[in-house]
Amino acid sequence: MKKFKLQSLALIAGSIMSINAIAAEPEYTFKLHHMLPPVSNAHTNILQPWADKVEAESNGRIKIDIYPAMQLGGKPPQLFDQVRKGVVDITWTVGGYTPGRFPKATVFELPFIPLNARITSMALQEYAEKEMQDELKDVHLLAMHTHFPGSLHSRDKDIKSLEDLKGLKVRAPNKMMADIFSQLGANTIFMPVPSMPSALSKGVIDVTTLPFEVVKPLKIEELAPHHTVFKGDHGFYTQFFIFAMNNDSYAKLPDDLKAVIDRNSGVNLAGFFGDAYDAYEIGANGDAVKRGNTFNSIEGAEFDRWKEKFAPITAQWLKEMNADGYDGQRLLDEAKDLIKKYENF
Repeated sequence: MKKFKLQSLALIAGSIMSINAIAAEPEYTFKLHHMLPPVSNAHTNILQPWADKVEAESNGRIKIDIYPAMQLGGKPPQLFDQVRKGVVDITWTVGGYTPGRFPKATVFELPFIPLNARITSMALQEYAEKEMQDELKDVHLLAMHTHFPGSLHSRDKDIKSLEDLKGLKVRAPNKMMADIFSQLGANTIFMPVPSMPSALSKGVIDVTTLPFEVVKPLKIEELAPHHTVFKGDHGFYTQFFIFAMNNDSYAKLPDDLKAVIDRNSGVNLAGFFGDAYDAYEIGANGDAVKRGNTFNSIEGAEFDRWKEKFAPITAQWLKEMNADGYDGQRLLDEAKDLIKKYENF
């Protein structure tokens, strides 16, 4: 299988101007809407290069205008419905912003399931193609992916053990993580990423969960100078993202342009997303290091304590999935098997 090479985008960037110079006016112009700022990793290293690649491969017949930071209105949890209803043509969003809507994907949000973003994203995309057609039937799926396993970032104190989170106000990125932190006696608060800088500065939350690639553009290191990373056989947590196109927007394309979209979708695209997250994560904590922020590691025996503490979360997930008519154990086994598959890919 060919990788969706980031390196090839450099060649595309150099040729975009010449292609546009000779191409006719675009036949199809699509709006891509997302919630992060234009300086974010997702915008600059993933969504914009993807749009450029599609435009180049269509010889300028497709044009994709990107609107970051919710410029077209609404709030982040509304992004999936915006693309479903055709308010916009394409959206990139966090699946956990609409709890209960994509239950099968939540297996990848269980504690200590993920590896790096590339492996986990490719596994998730194959899983989605097999298992989630019913949950995603109202959109044309381009790719699902995850971020690099996240860390903890605290305003006022180091987090070195399970007990250090008791009584703190902790931002949870999704329901799964909210359940996890509740097990520790923390007060969990759900909020989308763009709300966090204000929430930290005002003391609405004491601790937030994020990969460093999001810490950097939001300058979280200035507001939460105590960082805790997890070093073990798997990452602490991740969350899943959905990159989707409106069904009608895709359907109106002629077959040759559908083929362009198809070539830039699927497992290869999920791997490209994952590669970009993994690459950016390396060194994304540089600003925090320069500021002299504190760094703590959960590893060894303490890492094993965290895994043991959160085993009941997985058991509860299995119980709830089975109660809702799913074979939870089969889905969990499939997710783990796919991660192993792409670990050696």
